Amino acid sequence: MSDNSTVSRRQFISGAGLVAIGATAAHFGSFLSNAEAKGGSTEKWPWPYVKLDPAITAEIAYEEWYRLFCGGAVVSSVFGQLREKIGEPYKSFPIDAFIFLEGGVSGWGTICGSNAGANIVTNLIIGPRIANSDDGALMGSEMLQWYCDASMPVYTPKKPRVTAEIPKTTSDSPLCHVSVGKWMKAAGKELKSPERKDRCARVTASVAYHLVELLNAWKDGKYETKGIIPSANYGITAQNNCTECHGSNIPSPPIAKATGK
Repeated sequence: MSDNSTVSRRQFISGAGLVAIGATAAHFGSFLSNAEAKGGSTEKWPWPYVKLDPAITAEIAYEEWYRLFCGGAVVSSVFGQLREKIGEPYKSFPIDAFIFLEGGVSGWGTICGSNAGANIVTNLIIGPRIANSDDGALMGSEMLQWYCDASMPVYTPKKPRVTAEIPKTTSDSPLCHVSVGKWMKAAGKELKSPERKDRCARVTASVAYHLVELLNAWKDGKYETKGIIPSANYGITAQNNCTECHGSNIPSPPIAKATGK
């Protein structure tokens, strides 16, 4: 072969890479086209909503906690039903990807995953503030405040996996670390205990129940938000209950009982 007809290894790999990128782009484009053809693009929001039964949603969230944990379970309890009732764009939404919200986002104890999941739902369904329209962030903020104030868990599943009594606690904080920590102290149970796990499953169900109550009121045109954006008061991103985590109130795990081993 002459030099003009020789294809270098680098050129070949580069060309192959471009072909692969082109194929991937074509596949992704096809994915979006299919979503659009079936009723809407995942890139366009807000998304359609039909009223759901809060109790059914809570039961789904409770069971889904044992598969996807708090945040993913809230998203699944709402979007899973809307997949069946509406179709796209919900069918193309990767619900299971939100398993990372477990334990306050990848186990870091920040915002409780159920709160994060609820905000994902409100913002995709209600959307951003436009002129004087409703704002998904404000409903999300209302959910955060409700979580802080409620004696949790509010909802009791029809067929609980743990039949022992589950104490109720008020977190006064949207944070996983504080919410779970206060409950562990009150219950005297460790993080890996069946009771703690079922408590969080029930809290997730409680959040899903109240979330659908608010969404249904919004759908009926009867919703008036109680949500606020705290930074408007503080001049910095913040929450209204900082002392629940700062200072001497930081929760610590209960001392493990001696096993005699």
